[in-house]
Parts: sequence; C-alpha cells; structure tokens
Amino acid sequence: MKRPALGRSGGFSLVELMVSVVVGLLALLFALRLFTGNEATRQSSLGGSDAMQNGMLALFSLSGEAEQAGFGLNDPIIAGCNTAFSDTQGYALAAATRGGAAIHPLAPVVIESNGAAPDRISFYSGSSLAGTGTVRVLADYSAGTRVQVDRLPWGFKPKDVIVVAPEQANGTCALAQLSGVASVADNPKFLDFAPDGMRFNSGSLGAAFTGGAARVFNLGPAASLSLHTWSVADGYLRLFGTGDAASSEAPVTVSDSIVSIKAQYGFDKRVGNAFQPDAGLRVSQWSATVVDADGSGTAGDAGDWQRIAAVRLAVVARSKAPENAGAGSACTATTSQPTVFAAAVPAGVAAVPVTVDVAVAGDPVHWHCYRYRVFETVVNLRNAGWRPPP
Repeated sequence: MKRPALGRSGGFSLVELMVSVVVGLLALLFALRLFTGNEATRQSSLGGSDAMQNGMLALFSLSGEAEQAGFGLNDPIIAGCNTAFSDTQGYALAAATRGGAAIHPLAPVVIESNGAAPDRISFYSGSSLAGTGTVRVLADYSAGTRVQVDRLPWGFKPKDVIVVAPEQANGTCALAQLSGVASVADNPKFLDFAPDGMRFNSGSLGAAFTGGAARVFNLGPAASLSLHTWSVADGYLRLFGTGDAASSEAPVTVSDSIVSIKAQYGFDKRVGNAFQPDAGLRVSQWSATVVDADGSGTAGDAGDWQRIAAVRLAVVARSKAPENAGAGSACTATTSQPTVFAAAVPAGVAAVPVTVDVAVAGDPVHWHCYRYRVFETVVNLRNAGWRPPP
C-alpha cells in the first residue's frame, strides 16, 4: 500500500526566525537612538533656557544697581574720597588704589578686577533728596563722638548716615550714623555719632578734620543706604552690603549657574575746554582699573573718579546640566572660553576684550561639558551730570 506524500509543516523556518530577530533588533536600535537624540536635544534646549533666564536675571540686577549708583555721592568733594568706615555686620568698602597706595573710595562704582576670574563690583548710593553739603565743621575734630557744626542741621535726623569730607580734594572722609542732632536751643550746634546700637559707629570717625575746612553730607536713613558688593563664588551670584536688600551678615545668593561677572569703567578723557561735565560726560576709554583720566599724573585721584561716565557690565551664565560626552571622548559642548567686551561701544572707542575663565572650583565636571551664554550692557551713570560745580 502506497503512503500519501507528507505536506509542508506550518510555522517559521530557522532562517526566517533569524531574519525576524535581526529586523527587530535594528528597529529597537533605531528607536533607542531616536530617543537618545531627542533627550540630548531636550537637555541642550533646557540648559540653554536655564542659562538665558539666570543670565538675564543677573544682568538685570547689576544694571538696576548701576542706574541708581552715585545718588547723593556726586559732589566733587565726596567722589573718590578715601573713606574711614566701620560696620558691626562686617561689610567693608571696596579697595582701590591712588598713586599706588591702597584706598577705599566712595564712588558710584568700584571695580575690583581679577583678570580672567570673576570681578567684584560695588555700587554705592544714598537716598537723601537733600544730599548736598548743608553744614560745615566748625571746630577741629580729632576723636570722640561729636562734631561741632556752624548752624542748625536742618534735615539731619537720628539714624541718618552722614559723610564728613575735607574740602581739600584727595583727603580722608568718614562715614557714620547719627545718634543725636542739635536742637534750636543748643549752642554750639552739633552732630553726635555715638555707638548706641548704630551699625556704622565705632566711637570715633577714624579721621581728623579741620574746623572751617570740612563739610557734612547727609546720605539719608541707614535702612535705605545702598552700599552693595556683587561677587561670584561656586557658580552663584552673591550680594553683600547694607540696606533692606542686603542686610544680612553674610553674602546672599541672588542667582545660580552664574560663573562670572566682569566690569569696566568708561572714562571721559577730554582735556581743556573740551571737558564740560555740566553738558554731559562722554566715554573715550574703557578700563577695568582706574586710569589717570584727568592727566594730573596720579591714577586714582579725585579727578579721575569724577570722570567715570559709564560702566560696562558682563554676565556669563552656564547651563545647569552638563552634556554627556561620547564613549571614549571628551566633552565638546563648549570648546573655547567665552570672550566679553569684544565690541567697540560706543563707536570709535576701542574695545578692551577679556577672555573669561568659566571653570568652577571643585566642580567634578569639566567646563567643556557645559554650554554658556554671555550677556552685556553699558549703563550711563546718570548722576554724574548732576554734580554741583566745585
């Protein structure tokens, strides 16, 4: 009896199975690569957005301070005056030099330049609408908590901050806080600055003044006195100073992911009759340090501080999350350090570009793995043109 022929069995052959597995693996690999690429793009976009937001906040904070800087300090007697200053909460005026000697000037802006590293930038302003010298020192002062003045100090109140300044330029000023003010019945008239819980008083002005040759300026209430210093540490923008916005005994964090701030003075170096400050100042040179702008032969004297027309500011922000490097390769998110102040602003004034070191101390991730954004602006010191005639 003849057996019937066997038909082909159902199912897949080994070859078909292997082809299916390979096709499935290729599809999975493509999906993974697509997901990884989308995630990298998403992280890069979010990182750029973070840097944009933080950088704009930091620049807005600095430029806002610069716009108010110098209010109440624009009298030629005060501008650039080396100032004796004491603060129970530990704030110190920024350091500068005059003819190579260290001073602590009162000025709209004081830049402590650090080359490629972040600068420290200080902005100073008072709040008194009557911020002009309204009383003169009557008798010699060398020590103590009282200074005699030539008339009743209208507008001066306890807790106001005063600056005692010699009428001769390039002397030493003193900043203190009023603890008492003479009344109509008192004679001679006086201003007291005893400690009595006052933040800026130490029991003495810390400088000597000659009767008839020094004046007293009122900077307004201590609560609104703005002596602010901005710095960067460990990737954070920090603020330390006086007033309601910065009254703590240590710097406060304002913005994160900020790796550097830089600044330059804009000097008006016109000479002779061409220099007319009452008609407005004009930037003719940028510099991170004070130069001999008035041609007196001494860099950093009072005349140089009075010729600062503007300040140029830069903020460098980085993405919060680093980008991953390829297997066995280094990060290439950023290949070179950013440069600030490269543009000639205003036209015809030579730029002084600065390459910024964006590495953060202690960060285990190399700076090449982050993306950076640079924000710049120029702020005219609007109070410079309002100064009274010498």
